[in-house]
Amino acid sequence: MAKDIEAAPQGGEFSTKDYSDPPPAPIVDFEELTKWSLYRAVIAEFVATLLFLYITVATVIGYKHQSDPTVNTTDAACSGVGILGIAWAFGGMIFVLVYCTAGVSGGHINPAVTFGLVKGFQSSYYVRYGGGANELSAGYSKGTGLAAEIIGTFVLVYTVFSATDPKRNARDSHIPVLAPLPIGFAVFMVHLATIPITGTGINPARSLGAAVIYNTDKAWDDQWIFWVGPLIGAAIAAAYHQYVLRASAAKLGSYRSN
Repeated sequence: MAKDIEAAPQGGEFSTKDYSDPPPAPIVDFEELTKWSLYRAVIAEFVATLLFLYITVATVIGYKHQSDPTVNTTDAACSGVGILGIAWAFGGMIFVLVYCTAGVSGGHINPAVTFGLVKGFQSSYYVRYGGGANELSAGYSKGTGLAAEIIGTFVLVYTVFSATDPKRNARDSHIPVLAPLPIGFAVFMVHLATIPITGTGINPARSLGAAVIYNTDKAWDDQWIFWVGPLIGAAIAAAYHQYVLRASAAKLGSYRSN
């Protein structure tokens, strides 16, 4: 547990820790199966993920329709929102859904679900434009795609940890209210940077869901990138936040004591 250390007037040290870390959650808690709060959280996460994937995948398909040279130009121009619009769709939905569900389930919106109910698209559009599935863009190596997913997920997870840090919450009362905003903007910026490379995965639920429903060889090509990259990026971000940013105060002392 990280603590802030400051120098006392007589030269000693005392703890200025004015927050408490949440207790570690058990991997399996059978008692929780009898509580309504668990099922309420599951329902909230499912609905949030369903809405997230429906809106974002529909936006991606619309963009691909817009950029399809075989489609009438006038008709296509009104059918998509471009790369900037895709980034806004992902970032905006994360902002809205985290804000709405954080108090119920934590607002993770990242389970590996297949969003089977999202087949309300016109089937011709869905098949023609790849179901919104992630794939490595032509001209980029697997290493480049993997690096993009690692860095993109690092930015997202690092922002989540920083925005929801209990130490900051205790000292800055506005932090819990504003937390969804930087998280949403992190998703927005990462999409702007990585859409041209991988279509932006950074969420295995989004990548797996589209691949399972579309279910073609093309959708499964390089699917591992959209799992390995986010897992590595998340692990690095967690280690950086826990052992560098938070642990530095306990090991080195607060800068205010120097």
